[in-house]
Amino acid sequence: MLRRAGLLAFLLAIIFAGSAAGETTEPDRYGAALGLGKSYDPHGHIAFALVSGFALFDYDRVWPHRAPEPLRFKVEGSLGVADWPEARAMASAGILALYYLDALAAGRWRPYAEAGVGLVYTDFRVKGQGLRLNFNPQAGIGAEVRTGAGPPWLLALRGHHVSNGGIDDENRGINSVLIQVGRFF
Repeated sequence: MLRRAGLLAFLLAIIFAGSAAGETTEPDRYGAALGLGKSYDPHGHIAFALVSGFALFDYDRVWPHRAPEPLRFKVEGSLGVADWPEARAMASAGILALYYLDALAAGRWRPYAEAGVGLVYTDFRVKGQGLRLNFNPQAGIGAEVRTGAGPPWLLALRGHHVSNGGIDDENRGINSVLIQVGRFF
C-alpha cells in the first residue's frame, strides 16, 4: 500500500509538472549527477554511489499558489550500489524544493538550498531496520557553477536519511552524508 501511494504521488508530480508547460518564461531544466555517500549512523560502514537524473521546474507552475521567484521544484530519480554488507542495489525517487540564494551569488557561483522527501529501496537492511522500501528525507546546500558558455555544473552536499517512518515495528534508520557533482544539459 505504501509503495502504491508513493508511486502515485511521484507520478502526479510529473504529470502536473508536464501539464504546466508554457505558463511562464522560466524554462524547465534537466541534468544528471553522480552522488557519493557515507553513513555515520548507526555506524560508518555503509558507502554508496548513485547516478541521478533530475528535472527542475518553476515552483508555481507545479503547485497552484504563488511562490517566491527563486523557488524551484525538483524531481529526481537515482540508481546505484551500496557496499553493505557486500555490493547491493539501491534506487530512489524523490521531490525537492530548491531555493536559489541569489543574495549570496558571486561571479560564476549561484548557491542554493534544497530539501525534500522520496522513497528509497535498499537491497539490504541494517539490524533493526524493518523494511527495504523506506522514506528518504534529504536536505542540503549546493551551487551551480558556470565554467564557460555551456550549461552549468552543480556541486551539492546533502544530509540523507533512510527510515520507514514507524510503519514497521522495526525502524532503525540510516543517516549519511551525500556529495553530488553533476551537470545540466
